[in-house]
Amino acid sequence: MTTYDLPTREFLEVLTSVLGPVEKSTIALHEPNIGPHEHKMVSECLSSGWVSSVGEFITRFENQLSKITGAAHVIAIVNGTCALHLALHSVGIKPGDEVIIPSLSFVATANAVAHCGATPHFADSDPMTLGLDPVALRKHLASATTKQGDELINTKTGARIGAIVPMHTFGHPMHIEELILVAKEFGLPIVEDAAESLGSYVGKKHTGTFGRCGILSFNGNKTITTGGGGAILTDDESLAIKIRHLATTAKLAHEWEFMHDKTAWNYRMPNINAALGCAQLDRLDEFLLNKRNLANKYDSALKNSESLEFVSEPKDTTSNYWLNTVRLKKPNLQIRNEL
Repeated sequence: MTTYDLPTREFLEVLTSVLGPVEKSTIALHEPNIGPHEHKMVSECLSSGWVSSVGEFITRFENQLSKITGAAHVIAIVNGTCALHLALHSVGIKPGDEVIIPSLSFVATANAVAHCGATPHFADSDPMTLGLDPVALRKHLASATTKQGDELINTKTGARIGAIVPMHTFGHPMHIEELILVAKEFGLPIVEDAAESLGSYVGKKHTGTFGRCGILSFNGNKTITTGGGGAILTDDESLAIKIRHLATTAKLAHEWEFMHDKTAWNYRMPNINAALGCAQLDRLDEFLLNKRNLANKYDSALKNSESLEFVSEPKDTTSNYWLNTVRLKKPNLQIRNEL
């Protein structure tokens, strides 16, 4: 038996025990669950004629998200990347800045920073939570930065570090409360990338509601989908007003005149997407329960594995188990790539 045989064999045995015989050559990581309720709501939207960026389903979708997450203000956005870009811009990220992001993340996190004209500043991820490591970050900032007035400066590049963007990777909440202490110590705002963690909590507080603002994603592969979509969450009323204004081309309210007071974006979610989202949110508890049941099966199947371990929700958190993840007990890049 080679070094690679054991993990591969155990992995295939786990898949078979959980999923049963697999006839397909590939297994989708996630498939949207669209049923009669979704068809009904989208049909209602089509019948109304309000399919673009204005309509009752947008307001309903935002209100549903506010109730679920506890965020005082929710702004529905066209997708998660645009939501993060707009959130970063709105908290003051500008060209030439650096933004702390985790080393393990989807490219959208870095892209949103780059869209602001800023540079991603990668920081270590915690191997257990898979999110930013607050202890390692504090040590890094203490040695690699200096204060100049109210600004935190990277001593090597001379750039201002403008924010921290933690990500709740695969739906597992990172150590956000510890990160808040680091952010306060160094005077940095937190913009949470909660794109993957709708339905995840630290204690009883929803991910995406700890920082100055946070974002969610509703792409076709997420826990609920709007086809394409995102949202910004915040408890800061003035920030919410600013974000909503910038997301709607910075148009000033007027009965007939088109006046825009800033260079802004057309980032608002269309009503037809929100209609699908409303129907999906009605089924969120069902989706979360199904994901947790599947995660429990994988966890149980891997209990006696010699080479693999299941990545479970961190202590004192509730994960949505968006994407089930397996970790090699003995790190080996070649084996990981083979798996």
